[in-house]
Amino acid sequence: MVLDLVPIWTILLGLAVFYYVVFDGFDLGVGILYGLAPNDRSLLMSSVAPVWDGNETWLVFGGLGLLTAFPLAFAIIIPALYFPILIMLTGGISPGRRSTG
Repeated sequence: MVLDLVPIWTILLGLAVFYYVVFDGFDLGVGILYGLAPNDRSLLMSSVAPVWDGNETWLVFGGLGLLTAFPLAFAIIIPALYFPILIMLTGGISPGRRSTG
């Protein structure tokens, strides 16, 4: 009996994208509220801090799973997404704190 891995990998990649959208929606929502709540910024940041980097793990798993399971699809999709990925990566760069001197 031959095991067909295509449906299994399709489900795994679909779950990875789903988990990324659900869990990162929390981070993005806090990021939107951050600019609207100047008095509660420390509360907003402390609510996101424990799960901030863990959410991006689902995105990495989705990309690497696509590369390993479906290399032809990866070769077609990723070059088409270079510019949006560049914008996403540069959007993650924070300016940091400014010293007053």
